[in-house]
Amino acid sequence: MGIAQERELLRTAENNGVEVFLTGDGTLSYEQNLTGRRLAVVTLSAIQLPIIRKHLPEIIHAINNAVPGSFQAVDCGTFSRKKLRGQ
Repeated sequence: MGIAQERELLRTAENNGVEVFLTGDGTLSYEQNLTGRRLAVVTLSAIQLPIIRKHLPEIIHAINNAVPGSFQAVDCGTFSRKKLRGQ
């Protein structure tokens, strides 16, 4: 997704009442300026459900403490594929 598309997505989310935008795009904080925005962005280091489940308390804490116009990052670890035996 390009920077202009990200900006439009954030604008659309904000215009539809989204207060916290949760994403796995760790570069969003470098590409978008949230100054004056009514929403906050929380980024996750992983987006796979089994990983996210293990970090729900940290994610919920970040969402509950999100302030309009801010970015927060939650380190959930990363996804890695384990090699199967014999490969």
